[in-house]
Amino acid sequence: MKIAVISDLHLGRGDRFDEFGHDDAEFLRFLDFLERNHERVVLAGDIWETLQGATPRRQARELAKARRAHAEIAQRFERPAYRYLHGNHDLVAGNVIEAPDVLHIEADGTRLLFTHGHQFDFVVKHARWFSELVAWLGGWALRLGLRPLYRTVEWIEGRIRGESRASPDKDRFQLASMALAARHEADVIVTGHTHNGMVTEHGERLFMNSGSCAGGRCSFLSLDTARGDYALSTSW
Repeated sequence: MKIAVISDLHLGRGDRFDEFGHDDAEFLRFLDFLERNHERVVLAGDIWETLQGATPRRQARELAKARRAHAEIAQRFERPAYRYLHGNHDLVAGNVIEAPDVLHIEADGTRLLFTHGHQFDFVVKHARWFSELVAWLGGWALRLGLRPLYRTVEWIEGRIRGESRASPDKDRFQLASMALAARHEADVIVTGHTHNGMVTEHGERLFMNSGSCAGGRCSFLSLDTARGDYALSTSW
């Protein structure tokens, strides 16, 4: 089976503070490309931005506004080829449109586990209220033109998660992911959340992260279970 994975689009209200960063028509052409070359397209969380509205704790309203602002993309995601998992920035989609947090696929003798990965984030796991407050304040930082501060906060969050590109065996996010893969007896675990795309071997298991499609990026994973090919791409 050929499966594409994208995550962390952070589709917002369609205003100048929307972090998506794509022309919708052009992004639809990117989705056309994924559909032509894959049987499934997994949306691995944080597809919609619901935490950065002007008023806190209005996630359902923000989800509705984002879906209206990007109506053609929202309609595309309703096609049978798509599987949508919620993340922490679109957690409300779990209730509103019944988006699950985990997806299992077994194909060609390979067991695949897909999840956004916020479950492995120390702050989100132990103080979700604080992580949502930081996201809301980040939205206001963007409105006030304080983008450097916003990026600094993102960097700090990565340090708290314990990410390490140089030493995967010391990367707390990857290690927590692999522990979940072991519990589910999955051969491959696919995550998003960190915005850092990668493919890393951990013994007989494989860790994959789809990166981010926000900010004008087009990062995606391509899995071909029949051929045993698992790749990260940043252009199409």
